[in-house]
Amino acid sequence: MAEQPDVIVIGMGVGGEELAGQAAEAGLRVLGVERRLVGGECPYWGCIPTKMMVRAANALAETARTDQLAGRATAAPSWAPVAARIREATASWDDLVAVERFEGKGGSFLRGQARIVGHHAIEVDGTRFEARRGMVIATGGEPAALPIDGLAEVGFWTNREAVEATQLPRSLVVLGAGAVGVELAQAFSRFGTAITLIELAQQPLPGEEPENAEALAEVLREQGIALHTGVSAKSVERGRDGGVVVHLSDGTQVEGERVLVSAGRRSDLRELGVDAAGLDPGARAIETDEHLRAGPGLWSIGDVTGKGAFTHMAVYQSRIAAADVIGREHAPADYSAVPRVTFSDPEIAGVGMTEANAREAGHRVRTGVATTASSARGWIHGPGAEHGVFKLVADADRGVLLGGSVMAPSAGEIAGLLVLAVKERVPIARLRELIYPYPTFVRGLEAALDQLA
Repeated sequence: MAEQPDVIVIGMGVGGEELAGQAAEAGLRVLGVERRLVGGECPYWGCIPTKMMVRAANALAETARTDQLAGRATAAPSWAPVAARIREATASWDDLVAVERFEGKGGSFLRGQARIVGHHAIEVDGTRFEARRGMVIATGGEPAALPIDGLAEVGFWTNREAVEATQLPRSLVVLGAGAVGVELAQAFSRFGTAITLIELAQQPLPGEEPENAEALAEVLREQGIALHTGVSAKSVERGRDGGVVVHLSDGTQVEGERVLVSAGRRSDLRELGVDAAGLDPGARAIETDEHLRAGPGLWSIGDVTGKGAFTHMAVYQSRIAAADVIGREHAPADYSAVPRVTFSDPEIAGVGMTEANAREAGHRVRTGVATTASSARGWIHGPGAEHGVFKLVADADRGVLLGGSVMAPSAGEIAGLLVLAVKERVPIARLRELIYPYPTFVRGLEAALDQLA
């Protein structure tokens, strides 16, 4: 006879762990199943360790800027302290603490590969489990591979190998200039790795505003990173010196000791067996309603829903779905003000729609743009704030913001104001009445408000 918990959670990443813990604390019998590590990508290969890398790299960059501000200072880059700190933060990729935390809330944990075999049923290593109340799919995604001739034979890094590295390559070809590719490229560059960054789109950070992408491209090139946009890798082969040679679509070739693939993440719904639960195995993501329901007694949260591969999104969705599973009142999911941050130097943060998104959605749009360098804080800050744009996207008919973006030191800390303004549809006239502290980077938003046209 199959074991019958109340709720089965497939995938104990940050969202699954949050939901499973809440359900267990509410008195439900919860079985959490995870094939890798409880906590998922974020604490072990994503948000936490990569931002440690960025923090270390930025410390080197700030030291180098001392010459322009306060005299002379030098630093000798060493990767060893960074690698050691990452191992301490991840407990050398051991999730015992996370497992015990979940079990301490009353949940049951099983490590293994789950396959869905019914609407509320799974199998793990030949054992069948059937949920009494329902099932939650929170399986996240895996680093996407690219169908490039020779890539598999040569071998490549993803973010996981990059984070686990104890020694850095002399040179690195990075395929993909999204947030992860840019962050890793910039960090490694500051530790002495020669970087070549390849992006198929016409700009780095393809989903961001072109003004900020253009400014970022200037930053990267000034820092010695070779940036190629509008091209793709067609084939990869082993070089004579043991490195790799990447042949690009424009006929040129670039070389490096290693290749790092940063092409986003993919969810394999077919392998999971979602068809047994009545879902489309060929879909790119699982469709859910405003309660995160994917079907009767079936919920889905996190990357696998296609609403944004962010830790904060997974946690947001998990709280809504947990309330629905438990039977508590809750507000429906609202994706109008989703924040995103690229931890480049300077940072780039965005909320809600870009100008292109808004026009595609049929809005009559007004935009306001102000440069970071022209603000008093940008002028005071000097090195590190030479580039950047504050951009606001407004609905011309309703007089509210649809989105906004910021490129500045600590831009992610400014995003909270934009989240509130977009989510609560604060009238632009009211935003203009706010008292913005002086001299701060956030005053760039006030300047952009003045430029709305």
